[in-house]
Amino acid sequence: MARIDYADLSRGEAAALADRIVAERGSVLHLYQMLLHSPPAAEGWLTYLTAIRYRCGLDGAIRELVIMRIAHLNRAPYEADQHAPIALREGLRQDQLDALALDEIPDGLFDARERAVLAYADAMTRSVQVPDAVFQAVRPHFQDRELVELTATIAAYNMVSRFLEALQVHSDDQR
Repeated sequence: MARIDYADLSRGEAAALADRIVAERGSVLHLYQMLLHSPPAAEGWLTYLTAIRYRCGLDGAIRELVIMRIAHLNRAPYEADQHAPIALREGLRQDQLDALALDEIPDGLFDARERAVLAYADAMTRSVQVPDAVFQAVRPHFQDRELVELTATIAAYNMVSRFLEALQVHSDDQR
């Protein structure tokens, strides 16, 4: 159960933004139900995450690969619950999703580009600083824009999991 009650979505700024979220996303997930305690924070979050998910050119499978890895590294089950179906739709296989939950990724499940991306996500998530060797391994696989978008995606979903886990937002919470 979440540490604080979810916001009342029927009042003022929260209601207007909740309507916008429903129009854009189809429903108001628990994440946004919590964020709507602060409509300005929720609006900024929605704008940023919408850009990351829907407006950037990063390959969807790579995006979901790092989101799922971050969810497991940060022990954020809500994030994994929300993104597993998306990851499968974007082309990841179930055995790959299962491997992302392991401390060490087994050989043979991911190609060189994906392994470089996972090492980059692991470094950004586990220690924040990225060793030169890790960056040099991921660099040849992406143009500058893609590399910025990959980095922003990893940073954004670390933010998401930290928010979710600090307030203990989970998929099975009752609204």
